This record gives sequence, structure tokens and C-alpha cells, in this order.
Amino acid sequence: MSFDEGDRTPHRAAGVDPLVGLRRPGDPPVDVYLTGTVFLDIIFTGLDSAPVRGTESWARGMGSSPGGVANMATALARLGLRTSLAAAFGDDHYGEYCWDALESGEGIDLTGSRRVDGWHSPVTVSMAYEDERTMVSHGHEAPVDLAPVPAHPPRARAAVAALAPGVRAPWIAEAARAGTRVFGDVGWDDTGTWDLDALPDLEHCEAFLPNAAEAMRYTRTDCPRAAARALADRVPLAVVTLGSQGAYAVDGRTGETADVPAIAVDALDPTGAGDVFVAGFVTGTLAGWPLADRLAFAGLTAALSVQEFGGSLSAPGWTEVAAWWRRVRAYTHTSARSAHGHDPQALRRYAFLEGLVPEVSATAWPLRRAVPTIGFGRSA
Repeated sequence: MSFDEGDRTPHRAAGVDPLVGLRRPGDPPVDVYLTGTVFLDIIFTGLDSAPVRGTESWARGMGSSPGGVANMATALARLGLRTSLAAAFGDDHYGEYCWDALESGEGIDLTGSRRVDGWHSPVTVSMAYEDERTMVSHGHEAPVDLAPVPAHPPRARAAVAALAPGVRAPWIAEAARAGTRVFGDVGWDDTGTWDLDALPDLEHCEAFLPNAAEAMRYTRTDCPRAAARALADRVPLAVVTLGSQGAYAVDGRTGETADVPAIAVDALDPTGAGDVFVAGFVTGTLAGWPLADRLAFAGLTAALSVQEFGGSLSAPGWTEVAAWWRRVRAYTHTSARSAHGHDPQALRRYAFLEGLVPEVSATAWPLRRAVPTIGFGRSA
């Protein structure tokens, strides 16, 4: 594990269940289901510049964690959602580490996952510098007859589906027919076509959450807000992330819009921030929060994540959210910016957290949960 035994799961210590008032007998046993590829991520931080060809660069920081779809699964689990992941795991030490980190460390249900004999884990090395990141990955597709094929997904309140051009995943339609609320995530279209009709499973999605660049390309618009409005004609809820400008959403069913600015932070590593945003938005949606609160919470969790290195390593839980809120709450009713650079008027946007976050000390900010490598035993 890359968590030391004394601080192994600080995100779970708060014990917050955001759906506690909504759970009823007979409800689906799973809150969120997802499937995809798990990578072992090795992250180098503290590089002053990009590595130079023919030289050796030393990083001041390093971390390791499950990556790929594990970023999203971890972010969901740390926010208190019962998360189920179907993925293939190699039978090497990397695969064993990732399995243990997700199942034992994060409490993620891996019933739908399997270990693949003779298959090595995909690996990504990420280098963070100058507010950018460079990644090098290696891996092979798991054998088709051995990789998890979720033809029959579990009963779940929600699912996060990675949409890919020209690819139809039958489990998405089946999940939607069973009443699962599908949230569509998307990556860069390497084909360059940027055709919404080439995303066949978009029709099964309740929400679609691209970033601004993706949204504008898909809709042939030059404004992310116009792109969101255009997407709302194709999917019930369109959410476009705007980076440092926040996020904008349009509910195509009601016409409601929400525009929430981002929180200014000193970013260390943006790896996994998009996954954390989606996890925060899914959490607020399942909890029945107003659209603007969902956007604000998603943006807050993403902002907290970029202040730490790594993908799943940096995903915040309720302990981190509570520590942030307790630390800045004293400034919400002042007329000037606080010593921490927060705009008091903007912070009032997050007053809905008051009845949600647990009582924790704000003096432990920032919280650290990782040690540099996977090589330590539990007694280290």
C-alpha cells in the first residue's frame, strides 16, 4: 500500500454517507458502477522544467497509486458512495497492489473484476512541472475472453460511462433500461471527426460532461456556454467544465442553467481533476441537490484535488472538504479577501456545506495521505 498504517484512509474516517436520508429497503446495492482499465500510476513532482533529452532529471516528490478508471472509482468511494468497479488486473505485483489499494484501502467492490493470469498491469509515468504534465504509458489489451465484459451490470443508482467514438457498449443500454442514471464522460477524439452521432451510447445518458474544448468541437461552436446549450438538445443535462473559469450547466428538460466560478488554488498536479469533478457532480445529483450546488461541489472537490499530486492519491474525501470549509468559514462574512485569497462573497456559494460536513479540525490542512512508493509493508 502507498498509505501508511496510521493514516491509511483519512478520507473514510469522517464516515459521511451523502445518501443516508434517501436509502430505502429494496434500493440497488450499488450507488455507482463503472468499468474500464486500471493503470499503475507513478507520479513525479517537483520538476523545475521538462526533462531534457540526454540528461537526467531529479524530482523532489514521487507517489504511486492505481490510475485510469481507478481515479474515478476512488473519487466516488471517498465521497461516501457505494462504488462497484469491473476491471482486469494483472497477476504481477503491480496488479496485486492496485487490487488491494482499491478493495482494502478504498472499500470499492471488485466483485465484477478479475485477475488475468500472464498479463502485466498497464503503467503510466506522469511528470508534473510548470502547471503542466507529461505522461508516458505502456500496456497491452487484456485478452478478450478474460477481461471483464459487463453484459449484465449490477443494479445501481448510477453509472459513469466512458463514451468512445464508434463504440457501443451493450451494458450501458442495459443499465439505462434497468433505471440506472448514466453519466457520460468523454475523452479527446483522436479521429478528429468530433461527431456526436458517433457516440451511440449518448442516447442512454442522463448527463454528458465534456470539457470546454471537447464541447465546442462536438457542437461546432466558439463559446463553451453556447456549446452547453447545444448539447442540451441531445442529452437531458449538459455540463461543460471551463477550467479556471468554473463550470456551466444546462438542464434541457427544464431550461434551468447554472454558472459557477472556480476556486482559485495553487495547483500542484491536475492529474485526475476531471474525474474528481464528475464524482462530485454525481454525488450531488444522487443526493438531490440543486444544480448550482452540484456544480459548486464538483468544482470544489476538483480544486482540492489539484493541490495534491497524483490521480487517485489526490481525490478528496469529506475530511478534506470539511477541513477546507472550517478553515475558510470565518471569512465568509467579511468584506475583503481573506489571507488565504478567498473571495468572501464567492465562499457564500458553499454555505450548503454547513449541514453536510463532519466536525474536524481545520488545523491539519493540508492533509497528506501518500508515501513515495509501493514497497513498504504495513508495519513500516
